[in-house]
Amino acid sequence: IGVGLVGFGLFFVLFGMLLYFDSVLLAFGNILFLSGLVFIIGFRRTFTFFFQRPKLKGTSFFMGGVLIVLMRWPLLGMLLEAYGFITLFRSF
Repeated sequence: IGVGLVGFGLFFVLFGMLLYFDSVLLAFGNILFLSGLVFIIGFRRTFTFFFQRPKLKGTSFFMGGVLIVLMRWPLLGMLLEAYGFITLFRSF
């Protein structure tokens, strides 16, 4: 279930970007992606990953971007999400 949710989330995000940053598709993709991540690794591990002390800057930008997309400012929200995503997963 989790892999399917993450896959659909990525599909909706990419499709929303192809349709000139459609805010509804981007918001739906973000919600599906985050819920799929919770289904894959569990709520506690997801929470500890996002809220580690060194990763708080990336988490705040990523979650702030999701919130901005939900408030229908898709271009600014996706820019914030991209910066937060790069900051979060820089260690990989």
